[in-house]
Amino acid sequence: MLTEIAEGVFVRESEFIQSNTTVVQGRNGVLLIDPGITESELAGLADDLDELGQPVVAGFSTHPDWDHLLWHPRFGDAPRYGTELGARSIRDQLASPDWEENLAGGLPPEHADEIPTRLLGLIEGLPAGTTLIPWDGPTVHIVEHRAHAPGHAALLVERAGVLVAGDMLSDILMPFLDLDAADPLGDYLAALTLFDSVADGVEAVIPGHGSVGVAGDLRERIALDRAYVLAVRDGGDLTDPRIGPAAPLEWLPDVHAWQLQRLAARRRGRETDTATFG
Repeated sequence: MLTEIAEGVFVRESEFIQSNTTVVQGRNGVLLIDPGITESELAGLADDLDELGQPVVAGFSTHPDWDHLLWHPRFGDAPRYGTELGARSIRDQLASPDWEENLAGGLPPEHADEIPTRLLGLIEGLPAGTTLIPWDGPTVHIVEHRAHAPGHAALLVERAGVLVAGDMLSDILMPFLDLDAADPLGDYLAALTLFDSVADGVEAVIPGHGSVGVAGDLRERIALDRAYVLAVRDGGDLTDPRIGPAAPLEWLPDVHAWQLQRLAARRRGRETDTATFG
């Protein structure tokens, strides 16, 4: 069921890790952001849009992870946008002859048979430097960064003061780093600084996964994510509730440990290179 969290902005939550679909009403239809996750949920979302009486006139994927790239035939053939880098990333993935097999290995087993992939990733990359969604609805700013995934973008719905954050600023997930990036920790900190720059105009924040936050929650979530990244970078004390004994998802401490291992391996590799060529 769609829940209106600000004027003309609705959210629908999936059973899968509290995944959020965002709907923004325009003059002649809606902007559909990160629709998901299962076939039945997408069909239910289509029913909700029918009740609103507005067609989908544009879609947007915040980043090239499978759960942000889904679509349903009932949404129609509206243009589906992403950043240029995000669209290029998913095109490269889909160009692999093994993409379906690779995707299947990353799907949650409990939902794998329910996730429609036939329209996955058919994203049009907006030209590099594009800062606004091209549609006839309220002004929606594109806040592009490199944290979490290549070509990641948050969207700021100006009139409503809503920040659609993609896979960041979650109350249930700690930062998931892009460990294939050249500087995953620096990229994440830079993205949080971008969010700081728009925070004064934000009345609600919608994470890709987790609870919708109100105005005061945004700065708290930025601070919590920044504390996590700095502690991981500097080896400081880490008391993040999302990975502690009462972690909201039991597998999060394992993901945290894996991130630390990968970063440590990267550091050892750099130290070896320095010792060899220094």
